[in-house]
Amino acid sequence: MDVTEASSLGEACVAVLRCSDARGKVMLARKVARDWRLGRLAHRFDADVPERPGRPDEPELLPPNRMPSRRKGGSERGRIAMIHALAHIEFVAIDLAFDLVARFGADFPRAFADDWLRVGADEAMHFALLARRLEEMGSRYGALPAHDGLWEAAIETAHDVAARLAIVPMVLEARALDITPETVVRFRRFDDERTARMLERIVDDEIRHVAAGTKWFLWSMNRTGANPQKSYQNLVRRHFRGAVKPPFNDSARSEAGLTRDFYGPLAS
Repeated sequence: MDVTEASSLGEACVAVLRCSDARGKVMLARKVARDWRLGRLAHRFDADVPERPGRPDEPELLPPNRMPSRRKGGSERGRIAMIHALAHIEFVAIDLAFDLVARFGADFPRAFADDWLRVGADEAMHFALLARRLEEMGSRYGALPAHDGLWEAAIETAHDVAARLAIVPMVLEARALDITPETVVRFRRFDDERTARMLERIVDDEIRHVAAGTKWFLWSMNRTGANPQKSYQNLVRRHFRGAVKPPFNDSARSEAGLTRDFYGPLAS
């Protein structure tokens, strides 16, 4: 169903997920977030959620272990590769937000959709900024391969909203809080102030995204009476295939409500 025909939030979110055009997905994500904010969509979930979202023909998706290594120098090619990788993360993050609402929204109050549609609109804006930057540098989104590890995390947690919240915002997005400030420093070292400012804007938004994940994870734990920290650690050990490793940006994580008693015992 086209999003213009959707009357329910579930239908509208699935329309975003099924869109395979990058620019179209950005526009649909913004429209759905706006339509929800303006009261044009019913809080109803009556559409089948696809296992995998629509994707453009490019970039080629490779397993993480087959991705070419990125150069760490300050050459333009190296910077393009880094920005392309970040753009792909933001592109997949659009679908992660809308999948979260479509798949689990019926089990939560309306405020859950409020938060995650705002996150989805943020991710669409982040992707658009980075895709435009690639074009300014003579490249484009899709010009380089990318990996599908983020969506593999979505498939792994499709059965359990607590697992999804623990892994996606509270591990993967929290990791962005740890590494992005150093990435900003690197771009400034390369005299690329434009990209550095973009990344500063993005990391400020990511604090809110991690905060939304922590907020709704705690809501889920309170509903069941489970211990939040121990449950988080058990879910990460069960469903996250990587390592939770320092250094941690403890101040940004704490600002998002993700305190060290959650992730400290997991640190490798």
